[in-house]
Amino acid sequence: MKPILPLIGRNEALFKQDIANNETKLLDVVSKSKFLILGGAGSIGQAVTKEIFKRNPEKLHVVDINENNMVELVRDIRSSFGYINGDFQTFALDIGSVEYDAFINADGEYDYVLNLSALKHVRSEKDPFTLMRMIDVNIFNTEKTMKQAAENGSKKYFCVSTDKAANPVNMMGASKRIMEMFLMRRSADIAISTARFANVAFSDGSLLHGFNQRIQKQQPIVAPRDIKRYFVTPQESGELCLMSCIFGENRDIFFPKLSEALHLITFADIAVKHLESLGYEPYLCSTEGEARQLARSLPKQGKWPCLFTDSDTTGEKDFEEFFTDNETLDMKRFENLGVIKNEPMFDAELVSEFEEKIATLKQDKAWTKEQLVQLFFKMLPDFGHKETGKYLDSKM
Repeated sequence: MKPILPLIGRNEALFKQDIANNETKLLDVVSKSKFLILGGAGSIGQAVTKEIFKRNPEKLHVVDINENNMVELVRDIRSSFGYINGDFQTFALDIGSVEYDAFINADGEYDYVLNLSALKHVRSEKDPFTLMRMIDVNIFNTEKTMKQAAENGSKKYFCVSTDKAANPVNMMGASKRIMEMFLMRRSADIAISTARFANVAFSDGSLLHGFNQRIQKQQPIVAPRDIKRYFVTPQESGELCLMSCIFGENRDIFFPKLSEALHLITFADIAVKHLESLGYEPYLCSTEGEARQLARSLPKQGKWPCLFTDSDTTGEKDFEEFFTDNETLDMKRFENLGVIKNEPMFDAELVSEFEEKIATLKQDKAWTKEQLVQLFFKMLPDFGHKETGKYLDSKM
């Protein structure tokens, strides 16, 4: 894998100065603390786990449903950092399961609980069943694990959010915005903090990760040419989450400051940079069929077939933002980290009604996407959702 920074248009890490300024405190806190990482085998979860592990925690337990990724995480850590004196263990468990509850009952003593589990794809809203699972994972597993952390006396609960929660236009972003309402409610019982950040470059399941898969399988590269996004590296995602977890005050949301170092770039531009870094010349195709056909011959000539199109699928946001005009910001505390300061403002009746309606739908084992969309609109009156009837599963 080539260095990521040049591919996303940068030459320096975003949070290098903030980490350096706070490293002594980070080392002191982490080395004396017990951590539970939920969703630790995903790209962000692995990055956070590494940031904590290398600072020698007293206890570090990692939970994820993905057994294979968990095995690779351990191999990666052993190969990169070796061992620590503290208690480091991984558990292949489903957070929503009774086995997980038994695990927490057996050993629920953690100073910090970090929840990195999420359904993150916009395409997850295409059918009502996957959409309900997204609601379960992004909202109700968060509520469940927050409650357990509070009952077990944890100091802090951190949960990752997304830039797509600011003025959301898709159900994934809206689910995270609703999750933030649940965080505000539970903040009366336990200190919570979170982070909104950009796309994690080459993270599992991402379009950029797909570029590597296509190249490995000698298949065409397909990307939207009109969608611009901010990108952070996997390590930067781990640093951002750790900084928010350790230094965030109750209800704080951390995000990367916009600067010359962090700028918008299209997926097509990254595809071109990536191919060129591998020694290939991008060859622009006009149809999927042409791209598939040329994938058999062009790579031998030092060229790679690419199909760059305009986006017309449901849930794509024209631009990215980390905060709204109504949120209070602290832009002075850190060099490259901004902080949204929140009061515990939420509609308790509305949050409870959301819980009850979802529970009823699940009990009946029957619901439609329209019912869920209407419920989201009730929670978020300014929800900018637009249904185009087109989803990424129908494209190459």
